Amino acid sequence: MRDTASAGAAGETFARPVSPDRVAALEAAVTGVIRGKREVVRLAVTCLLGRGHLLIEDVPGVGKTTLAHALARAVGCDFQRLQCTTDMLPSDIVGVTVYNAHSSDFEFKRGPVFTNFLLADEINRATPKTQSALLEAMNEGQVTIEGRSWPLERPFMVMATQNPVEHHGTYPLPESQLDRFLMRLRIGYPDRASEREILRSGDLPMPDDLETVLSRDEILQLQTQAANIAVDDDLADYMLKIVEGTRASDALSLGVSPRGAQALYRASQALAMVEGRDFVIPDDVKRVAVPVCAHRVLMNSRATLAQRTTEAAERVIRDILSQVEVPL
Repeated sequence: MRDTASAGAAGETFARPVSPDRVAALEAAVTGVIRGKREVVRLAVTCLLGRGHLLIEDVPGVGKTTLAHALARAVGCDFQRLQCTTDMLPSDIVGVTVYNAHSSDFEFKRGPVFTNFLLADEINRATPKTQSALLEAMNEGQVTIEGRSWPLERPFMVMATQNPVEHHGTYPLPESQLDRFLMRLRIGYPDRASEREILRSGDLPMPDDLETVLSRDEILQLQTQAANIAVDDDLADYMLKIVEGTRASDALSLGVSPRGAQALYRASQALAMVEGRDFVIPDDVKRVAVPVCAHRVLMNSRATLAQRTTEAAERVIRDILSQVEVPL
């Protein structure tokens, strides 16, 4: 890791780089709660260090909320949780202006979005109007209420969960909102050995029991270090060829946006740092391409309804990866 002083967000400066061992400690803490899913945990940590937001999509009972909760609890930052429902209003997220009879003036009561880590559980159960209350916060790090903009704390990360199987009473996230998530992860079922361990271990740690592993300043510094990871021009071109492949694919009606290309770049840098390197290699790009790109594409309208699934989009991205020449 480069041994140079770096500037954090909002003009903050730090005396020395944070050791990669601290990242390993964060991974170990979260892995202690999410058994048998080391790669999923590593990608979630990568998303955090890449200054991104995380969408965790899978069937009930596989640990979506636990993963998001554990990641937030292992970091010494503020944490808020929203249980999304159809009757939730935008003001339940961003806050509301109320009249104070004592001061004879209006004052702003901040909502749960004013935190470092916001967990939006079952986000697709909120109405589109409520979902859109997060758009400005996720993209610009601020919210605007009645013509006044309020900056959010740094770091700021939205972690959302949703069940892709049950659609009764849900509102699918629009493409504009999906594009704000750096990654979409699927946890999947544990292997037999891990599930046996879960069955036999009645004292598995819960997210609330996790000790703080990293401080707010360390997270900001690690995010800055990740942004300084070297990316060779050939690798940048490799990423662009992958993105262009999604736009030219006959299987897709919508390819990866320029924001998605930036996300692929940032995620590759962050993963390289998590792996203990100060430069990106092709394998970094390959490992993050599916979680970064698959939720940003749309299957062609000729595809059947059964084919317009998360798995189908991921297969298309893998096919494109197999077709694009890897730089030497």
